[in-house]
Amino acid sequence: MGSPLLQRGAGGIYQRSPSRKPRRNPPPPPFAKGGRSSGFTLIELIVVMMVVGILSGIIAMFIQHPLQAYMAASRRAALVDAADTALLRIARDIQRALPNSLRITQNGGITYLEYLPLQDGGRYRAEQTGAGTGDILDFTSGSDAGFDVLGPAVSAAAGQYLVIYNLGLDAATDAWQGGNRRNVTSTGTVSNLAFTATGAPLPLESPGKRFYLVGAPVTYACNPAGGELRRISGYALQATQPTSFGGAASRLLANHVATCAFAYDPGASQRLGQLTLRIQVSQDGETVTLYREVAVNNDA
Repeated sequence: MGSPLLQRGAGGIYQRSPSRKPRRNPPPPPFAKGGRSSGFTLIELIVVMMVVGILSGIIAMFIQHPLQAYMAASRRAALVDAADTALLRIARDIQRALPNSLRITQNGGITYLEYLPLQDGGRYRAEQTGAGTGDILDFTSGSDAGFDVLGPAVSAAAGQYLVIYNLGLDAATDAWQGGNRRNVTSTGTVSNLAFTATGAPLPLESPGKRFYLVGAPVTYACNPAGGELRRISGYALQATQPTSFGGAASRLLANHVATCAFAYDPGASQRLGQLTLRIQVSQDGETVTLYREVAVNNDA
């Protein structure tokens, strides 16, 4: 036999066979005995945690003030919205008030704004037709208890009051005191309005022949000590402005109220009064003050 390194080729000539490379053992697995671990050591983990903590502190310093500013702006926006909604509700109600019926008083640090809400109105018949017909409103008779409504019919309801030419000057011309006020007895949609006669005639005719139907009074009570602005309704009409309302409905309009000021100028010479409303609300160190002027139609 020939040598394992020699092979017989063509022509009987021996040639060296190619050498074989020695086999190598595969590397041990990472976690085999004698191999190197690829995880974190405890020291490396501690270092990473320290670096993350330092970076977190630095980032917190940069975002703290913008975040505080955002929260403060959110609180101010909420306060403005609450106060503005309350003032808007008052303004809307006052513009539907009986002319010359607003009155303001204070008691125990609480400010009270009261008015009589209009529910309907129209023009009354002052003269009969050419044929001598028609139910007129007679200002010379204390027993007259009805009249024809000129124009569209009105909606009457139990508990309403008829008011004629409310000037708010004295007992005869002030709806609160009752000289020009009568209880309505008609109900539903009517073209002839009936009311309760008192034995005394209505004191003054309206230059525009206008009449008004009003409901029970409404009061806005602002109590800074309690931090509340409330709307109170469902109580009896009184000649003297009340400051207690047993059994009345009370609805919260705004809280966190710090101060409030209501002022009213009746504007007798212009027949256009002006109500000024100022309210300050405060929460968590944020304070917002809102001011609103309301034009009041006093053309009776």
